[in-house]
Amino acid sequence: MVKAYSLISAEPGKTAEVFERVKQIEGVKLAEAVAGPYDIVARIEVDSLEKLTKTVFGEIRGIPGVTNTTTLIVVEL
Repeated sequence: MVKAYSLISAEPGKTAEVFERVKQIEGVKLAEAVAGPYDIVARIEVDSLEKLTKTVFGEIRGIPGVTNTTTLIVVEL
């Protein structure tokens, strides 16, 4: 299982629309709108790094209004 957080920036006025689309993506376990340098934080849980790549680059970045993402992969210590 691969777990990650995607920090998402949206165009002004598009945050609510992007938020609703992100919540519907398979593998997104939690999405929250936040204040600060990013607009949305999504927790993603998928079976492989390949699936994570498809989720971030194919799904999240493909949403109209998304301007930037930063992805943080969870590691075990």
